[in-house]
Amino acid sequence: KPHRDRLIPFCDIDPRVANIDKYEDKRDQLLRYVDAGAKGLGEHKPGVAMDDPRNIQIFQACGEVGLPVLFHLDNRRNHDKPGLPGLEAVLKACPDTNFIGHAQGWWASISGDTEQPDLQSYPKGPVAEGGALDRLMDAYPNLYGDLSAGSGANALARDLDFGRAFVKRRADRLLWGTDYLAPNQQCLQFSLFDQLDLPEDVAARVFRDNARRLLKI
Repeated sequence: KPHRDRLIPFCDIDPRVANIDKYEDKRDQLLRYVDAGAKGLGEHKPGVAMDDPRNIQIFQACGEVGLPVLFHLDNRRNHDKPGLPGLEAVLKACPDTNFIGHAQGWWASISGDTEQPDLQSYPKGPVAEGGALDRLMDAYPNLYGDLSAGSGANALARDLDFGRAFVKRRADRLLWGTDYLAPNQQCLQFSLFDQLDLPEDVAARVFRDNARRLLKI
């Protein structure tokens, strides 16, 4: 409370919790979080499939109460397959919910040659055309990306020319972040974005404007 002007709270619901198994229960819990000041749901990272029906209930309730969903995707949490068919099923089921993708499985899918082990790792080398991220962002205007952590930095740094073009192409859908958790932690995003040397209008959207719009702040 003393730092409300600098800290923006998020909330979460574990889909495996038995006492909030109905849609109405999830919606009502989210409304309590909203009343307490929550601006989003996440980082949502339960050990279930991305398109688990319990997840979808939560996501649909988020759309109803106006909370964007920041999700973690890898081979263990919100797990999916190459090409992200589970995420696409979620997007089809939740057109009124804004989603922000994060973590290894999400960012590995920037490349069109992603294989299952890549969804738990930090692939190196040139990005192949035809990645799931571009395809899904073209098809679903409610899908965004969080550039934080090693996964976000790696996705851009592994092929800097592709990364720069991707950020410029998706400037209205990407959000700056660091995933900074502890003193002296290395945050690659600072030096990486110096290398990207983005136009001012692109940088403004990624660093500030997109988050303000999504979080309604």
